[in-house]
Amino acid sequence: MNQVGLVGRLTKDPVLRELSGKRVQSHFSLAINRNFKNSRGEIEADFILCTVWGRLAEHIVKYCGKGSLIGVNGRIQSRSFVNEESAKVYITEVVVEDVRFYKLKPRDSDNAVLPPQSVRNDHDYLKDFVLPQEEVNLPVV
Repeated sequence: MNQVGLVGRLTKDPVLRELSGKRVQSHFSLAINRNFKNSRGEIEADFILCTVWGRLAEHIVKYCGKGSLIGVNGRIQSRSFVNEESAKVYITEVVVEDVRFYKLKPRDSDNAVLPPQSVRNDHDYLKDFVLPQEEVNLPVV
């Protein structure tokens, strides 16, 4: 079984990428505190690379900024590619399949690429969107 659940904070504003075939995707990194202090009395963190696709990616980019506390469920995936220096690079990441928004922070910038107009006008996408009501009040779409 390949399943992982994480709760952490976004290390920077996520950015939406539009790919061929009207597919959208976003990468982001979650900072997750460890449960213990190091020898200097500091709490260390792990930084986990995450990838999310489709409407879930659109929601994360739209509502989450750097420092937002979110929970993700998904699976671990390994892949490799050859970079510009012709070196093979290996990546292990979490492919996000579900997200929970715990404490959202506003975006620092508007560098996010907006999805195509046809996707933004589809109101059915909110049916699987979970957001704590006491934390953030969103305008009705």
